Amino acid sequence: MKNTQLDMNRLAAMDAAQATRLLYRVREETLAGRTPPIAPRPVIDASWQRMFRLGVDPDQSTSSVLLRRDELEERRRTTVLGEVMRTLSEGLAAMADASLQIMVVTDEQGRVLWREGNLAVMRQANGICLEEGAAWTEHTTGTNAVGTALAMRRPVQVHSAEHYVHTLHRWTCAAAPVHDPRDQRLLGIVDVSGPASTFHPATLALVGSVAQLAEAEMRERHLRSIERLRSVAAPILCRVGGRAIAVDTHGWTAAVTGMAPQDRIGLPKSFRAGRVWLPSLGACAVEPLPGGWLLRIDDEERPESGGPVVPASRVVLDLSRPRRWSVAVAGAAGSWTQELSPRHAELLFVLALHRDGRTAAQLAQDVFGDRTRTVTVRAEMSRIRRNLAGVLAHRPYRFSEEVGVEVMRPPHPEDLLPHSTAPAVRAERANRTERRS
Repeated sequence: MKNTQLDMNRLAAMDAAQATRLLYRVREETLAGRTPPIAPRPVIDASWQRMFRLGVDPDQSTSSVLLRRDELEERRRTTVLGEVMRTLSEGLAAMADASLQIMVVTDEQGRVLWREGNLAVMRQANGICLEEGAAWTEHTTGTNAVGTALAMRRPVQVHSAEHYVHTLHRWTCAAAPVHDPRDQRLLGIVDVSGPASTFHPATLALVGSVAQLAEAEMRERHLRSIERLRSVAAPILCRVGGRAIAVDTHGWTAAVTGMAPQDRIGLPKSFRAGRVWLPSLGACAVEPLPGGWLLRIDDEERPESGGPVVPASRVVLDLSRPRRWSVAVAGAAGSWTQELSPRHAELLFVLALHRDGRTAAQLAQDVFGDRTRTVTVRAEMSRIRRNLAGVLAHRPYRFSEEVGVEVMRPPHPEDLLPHSTAPAVRAERANRTERRS
């Protein structure tokens, strides 16, 4: 049986050489299938297990094909993270420079978009391909703070021999995810990395705090832009006959008339002015506004049953990718795809398992392990149904009977929604693993 587990504070209290020897031995014994003198931290152990399943070679290099300069610039230009780089830099870059480390910011795919900090350490980082345009997911570089934070969607610190690939054993890193505060979509990772000698357990808390500060700034920016759009749209909506809604370029609602407010309208990527059909509204006339769009809903094409519907015949819930989940809806009116937040992916997965439906209390037990959290479940299901009208029914919550539902799973059961602690998801992972054995 393994002894007690490692923790960052315990490592910090040790002599540096002693801590390094212990980590090396823990890694060596664990990777060899033997019982180490002390168990690796759970987040590290789980990542190492993923590396086993992926077939990552612990002796491989960490080099990757860099993004072309034009593609790198395009990713920088289109990510919301660019709006908060000043906040990230002011919060971390100077500290990183002074402590012989560097700050790294990646996109949601683990590609390094920016890095700042100590020039000497940046030159060292080039030797492990920790440079702009490089890929730092677990798939490409094994267990590391950036890749593991992407996989787990929470702050992670990885030190010395906790890295799966031995090339990184002379490094320490602490990373935190940055989410879009509007819908909790993962935008990327902010990380502080440096030589192993610069390790300090408080670095993770600092990185996490700066990530939260950036999210708060994005939230404030969004509220200001919505208020500006509302001031433009309000007098126009006063003169509109029928139902209409003003949204920003990402579909977030600024003002409505003649209908209940909605947080967001799903807009296709190729959205433009003219006549369009939207899953959540039906037929609309679209007009441009400064900073957004005016959508006039065509009530003549609205079904008598009330509420726009998606004439869907097939739904594909794609959970096969490690960090990006989506639902695709196809029918006579065409097809469309929407990315899912972690919580919405969990809820739709549970409903796919139970085609006969689940009550709010049952879903609360499935997702939270607490039947009393029905208010939270109803709020989340209300948000999901705004973009899946006609696909999801309620009382109980379920996929409509006439809709075919397909779930695309990852090859290994353990990689199914790896962030999730929902009882229903954990049970499904265990059941699938048992069937494979």
